Amino acid sequence: MKRQALLLVPLVAGLSLAGCAARSGYGYGYVNVAPPPPQVEFYGVAPGPGYVWVNGYWSWGGSRYVWAPGRWQRPPRRHARWESGRWENRHGRYVYRQGHWR
Repeated sequence: MKRQALLLVPLVAGLSLAGCAARSGYGYGYVNVAPPPPQVEFYGVAPGPGYVWVNGYWSWGGSRYVWAPGRWQRPPRRHARWESGRWENRHGRYVYRQGHWR
């Protein structure tokens, strides 16, 4: 019985890690399907002075792309600017690079 349990631990760990590779929308892993074109978002007027619009993006939901809507956000420091995230094609597979403040 103990031997079976010891053999089961690496199997479960391997399956858990395999699931992580498909979560590219969260900043890691690869997807074999190209993302759709970005959606057009209407964002209106900023909720207050100093807010910046952060564009939405297609996130990989494990089996399909899911739209993560844009939002208004305050920069973390003066003169910071938002650099949008993007999907990069790496030899026919796609990886998402998170947006960040510069």
